Amino acid sequence: MAEGEGVAGRSIRVRLDGSASSKDLGALKAWLERERPLEELVRDGRLRIVEQPRSDGPPGHMGVGMEILLILIGAGADAVSKELVEQTRRAVKAWLENRRRVESGDPPEPHVDPVRRDEG
Repeated sequence: MAEGEGVAGRSIRVRLDGSASSKDLGALKAWLERERPLEELVRDGRLRIVEQPRSDGPPGHMGVGMEILLILIGAGADAVSKELVEQTRRAVKAWLENRRRVESGDPPEPHVDPVRRDEG
């Protein structure tokens, strides 16, 4: 089974566009792993946060070729999915505000979306 396969509707995709670098992606992943309540879900084994190749980039696409996937695991995952999308959006916004304070240059453009069932 491929990464993220079979978990459609229980996954959240985070993409960075614009001036994003692989450093930004790694920093955002680390931020998400430490953000409450995401951190609690990871610790409890109910959430995995992974980097994977982007599914929407054409060959030769410039910019970051990776995305972050948050995968809900286990019973009740569908029930917390909508709330987790909002928590993830807030965490990405907080990371972006922090990045603006500590990094120069144009910030990346984040996109946080649930993975649609037909994308799995």
